[in-house]
Amino acid sequence: MTVLEGLEAGTIDLAFRRWSKQNVHPGDVMRLEAGVIEVDSVEVVDPATITDADARRSGAESANAVRGILRGPADAPVYRVRLRYLGPDPRRALSAEAELSEKDFEAIGKRLSKMDKHRSWTHETLRLINDNPGRRAQELADLLGREKEPLKVDIRKLKGLGLTLSLEVGYRISPRGAAYLRLTEDPGRKR
Repeated sequence: MTVLEGLEAGTIDLAFRRWSKQNVHPGDVMRLEAGVIEVDSVEVVDPATITDADARRSGAESANAVRGILRGPADAPVYRVRLRYLGPDPRRALSAEAELSEKDFEAIGKRLSKMDKHRSWTHETLRLINDNPGRRAQELADLLGREKEPLKVDIRKLKGLGLTLSLEVGYRISPRGAAYLRLTEDPGRKR
């Protein structure tokens, strides 16, 4: 079972991280492939006090395994993060929609137009992801003549609308995004 599956199943509710500065705070909500996770608490711990039971609650076999996978500077604090699974990521269901109503199509178009207000980028980015599934952000940025980090932010905006999906490596268009592109490129469609 992966950590993400364990979060969803409720068998994992802890994470241990070594950070130079605290990266999450109680109340933070994260959208992961497994679903929506909330940070319940964050505390600095001595790695020697991590128990085998704590380790299993983090998806590891043992406390030694947890200590062995901690990354970051050796003198940085180790944080014990208590997590709570809130439910599936609503973007998953949204992105799976392969058919769009006229109302859905228009709503997406309006949102994308707002995103394009200062610079037109949404359609070109969707088309590029559609034509290059699994490409890394840097490769897509190079093809678009853009910087990688701002492009990743933009792709997350498209993902928020259910139009793209993140892969282990790179991105792909979602069924919803493919349906939107089909409708925008339909020569028989009224404009």
